[in-house]
Amino acid sequence: MRVAASVAELELRRAELTRGITPPNVAFVPTMGALHEGHLSLVKLARGVADVVIMSIFVNPLQFGPNEDYARYPRTLDADLAKAEEAGVDIVFAPSVAEIYPAGRQISINAGAIGSVLEGAARPGHFDGVLTVVLKLLNIVRPDIAVFGRKDAQQLACIRRMALDLNLDTDIVGAPIVREPDGLAMSSRNRFLSPAERTSALSLHAALRAAELETTPEDALAAAERVLAKPVSTGEIELDYVIIANAATMAAVPADFRGPALAMVAATVGTTRLIDNIELVFADTDD
Repeated sequence: MRVAASVAELELRRAELTRGITPPNVAFVPTMGALHEGHLSLVKLARGVADVVIMSIFVNPLQFGPNEDYARYPRTLDADLAKAEEAGVDIVFAPSVAEIYPAGRQISINAGAIGSVLEGAARPGHFDGVLTVVLKLLNIVRPDIAVFGRKDAQQLACIRRMALDLNLDTDIVGAPIVREPDGLAMSSRNRFLSPAERTSALSLHAALRAAELETTPEDALAAAERVLAKPVSTGEIELDYVIIANAATMAAVPADFRGPALAMVAATVGTTRLIDNIELVFADTDD
């Protein structure tokens, strides 16, 4: 496995690995490090469809708000490199902030309406920062395929919209959520949960599972809210939102909606903000 710290070095390593492959099929897995099995599942998907797999490890300051955990975000590069190599990554791109955002940079991406609701409302500017770094990385890596986890459903929707609106020549692939045995969605932030907080966090997945059993958006939302009512009332979690949303627009679906949707939840447990979602399908009912 090669490791590149600069754009020039990445281009050199990419050229070395793709020499003689016509045309090379390059897959890209962007991460902020602190790798877990969820990230490695993205690599496995990429490895199955590409000749060369490139992973980035970069904690992007643009997507953190002034009161968020940029400084606290776990940075475990040595361990990450070992996991990436074992998973079959060919090149890890691990640039500095100055390499990605040199002095004098002025232009950023605006996420628009899709990035202003839900996570975007709770974290103003977050998706502007996400899309700016993703676009830069796609331009640097030049992959045929880029793989993102479905746990960050709104992020995936924003990236897909950017790819469509800006005519990006990269196939954006969403990979299934990977969960712990107890149902908690894997996240680099889970390490900040105490044992008691981790137990409380399970109510998020329980709420989504309750929604999954219902046949209408109205009943699905009500079922999720019932599960969350007790941990909210006792202060175990601070609920930000729970919604049945259109997966492409992030807008709440109407009561008579039929087709695929997402049940989405976000809450703070202790000092850790968690998000989760589950895919739903509301089928037409017989008369």
